[in-house]
This record gives sequence, structure tokens and C-alpha cells, in this order.
Amino acid sequence: MQIKKEVSLKPYNTFGIDAKASLLAEFSTTQELQDILQHSAIKPLPKLILGGGSNVLFTQDVEAAVLLNRIKGITQEDQPDGEHVLVTSGSGETWHDLVLYSIEHHLGGIENLSLIPGTVGAAPLQNIGAYGVELKDTFYSLEAVEMETGKLITFTKDQCNFGYRESIFKKDAKGKYIVTSVTLQLTRKPTFNTSYGAISQTLEEMQVKELSLKAISDAVIHIRRSKLPDPAKIGNAGSFFKNPEIPIAQFELLKAQYPNMPGYPVSEFTVKVPAGWMIEQCGWKGKVLGQHGVHKDQALVLVNYGGATGNEVKELAYEIIHSVQEKFGITLTPEVNII
Repeated sequence: MQIKKEVSLKPYNTFGIDAKASLLAEFSTTQELQDILQHSAIKPLPKLILGGGSNVLFTQDVEAAVLLNRIKGITQEDQPDGEHVLVTSGSGETWHDLVLYSIEHHLGGIENLSLIPGTVGAAPLQNIGAYGVELKDTFYSLEAVEMETGKLITFTKDQCNFGYRESIFKKDAKGKYIVTSVTLQLTRKPTFNTSYGAISQTLEEMQVKELSLKAISDAVIHIRRSKLPDPAKIGNAGSFFKNPEIPIAQFELLKAQYPNMPGYPVSEFTVKVPAGWMIEQCGWKGKVLGQHGVHKDQALVLVNYGGATGNEVKELAYEIIHSVQEKFGITLTPEVNII
């Protein structure tokens, strides 16, 4: 077990923010994680788990033990019905690699979630979603180590209490568990979901004659790459804000004032409004402020052009929240964890 002191976290977060960690250690098995948690140097400190570092904004040095998740491996188990397969992945696997694995093995259910950044272990924490699909749609169970006791505990779908970009791990169980593996129930007989966003149009442009898991995945990858900057080139954490859900009555009042305002029914009572559209209406899209700003192609994405501090990005985020609240009466919530 190697524990490093005063380590820069710049290589470990996609915003490219240079913050220091008091201690840093890696784990590649559940047993290694359990041993690290009992180590005398680490046990008294707060813990911060990093996978891909794609959903975090550091605004200060981290007075904590930062633990890098490197648990790998993907296995599958056929179910008795012959249609479903349980696929279990180590939590340190890259999420997109798991999607590619499912496509390669002709297993449907997560193809619409292609190219979402981050690790498998981070996926259930915020119930990742895109293009009409959420993780909870295929989620079966996960295993996690309880930080206080070191015990390995299984969580079922119901126990995870999934919501829109939410789970028990962002609420009652926040900071108490470290996910070590995730099991999804995928299918050999997929139902293709092409109704959301520009998937159908992109499939047409790509001249796809016959729908397949790979075709849908390729379309989603094409759309994401055309809209979202590559973190290897421009520091960012993808969508910075959640799309808010508001009461239908409030949406109808806003629609009367702003006829072009898009909205997607969530239930008979609520409508989801694209945060990016509202941010753009407030004039933020493409705004550059020194070394940071709002991406020119996607108003949901805040960027670090190089050398920006986490606090500068945070201040920009809260200026955007204030202007959207002032114009539309809707409060945006960051999707990215601000530390």
C-alpha cells in the first residue's frame, strides 16, 4: 500500500484544477480498500473517493485522504429466462467501456448512455441519464464498503432510492459508503429508444438502414462529441447544472411569456425545462471571462481554458444561477460536486 502526501489533484479531475490532497492512495480490489480504510494515517481523516474525476470542482486544497478507485473487471451471468443477463462491473471501470462491452456482447439497455464520462462506481450515485434512459432502468444491485466498519454491503434497486440525478448516496448515505461493484440487468432482446433528442435525425444523417445497439451508440457518441468539449483539450465536467422540473402551471405561465421555451412532461404534474436553453436566453453561452467561461456550443458546460481557479468557476456558476432565477423564477442546481 502506497500513501502519498501533499499530492496535486490536477491530473485526477477533468476540470484540470490544481488543488492539493493531504494524502492520496489507490485501491484496485475490495480487500485493498478495506485495508486502506483501517490504515492509521488514513482512518482519522475525512475520505474523498475519485474515479474519473469528471463530476467534481475543487475550490480549495483537500484536507482529506483522497482514494483513487481502480477496481476493474466485467463478468456476466445468464438469467433463467434466457433473455436477461446480469453484468457485473468493477466500480473503477470507465463507464463508456462498460457500454462498449454490452454492445460487443449484444446486450441492450445502456447504449443511449454512451460516452458519459466517469467510472461505473459513480454512475449509481447520481443515477446518470441521457437521451431518454437512466441508470435505474437497468440497475440490479451494487456492493459497497461501509467506511466506518469496513463491511461489504449489498444494495438493491429499491434501497438505492433513485430519483432524477439522485440516489440514497447523495442523501442519507452520503459519504458513508464506497461502491466496489455494480450489477446491471441487460437484455438480449432490446427495445431501441430513438425518440429523445436528435438520435433519429442523426441516424438518418448517418444513413443507418437497420437499427442496432451499435448504430444507436454511434449516433449518441456523434451527438455528444458535436456538443461537448473534450476534457483532454478544454477543462470541463460536462453538464454543470441539472435540468429543473417545475409544476405544469408555472411552465404554462412561462410559455405564455416565452413561446419558444421547450419543456418535456415528466408526470401529469411536472415539466422538465432544459437548463441550457435558459442559460443561453440569459446571454451566457460562449461568454469568456479570463481563463474560464461558458462553452460556445453548449451553455450547460462551464470550462477552464487553462489556469482558472475552482473558485472562479464556482463564482461564474452562481452568477448564472442568479440570472436564471431573476429572469425565469427557476433555481438551477449544480450537478457537479463543488468541494
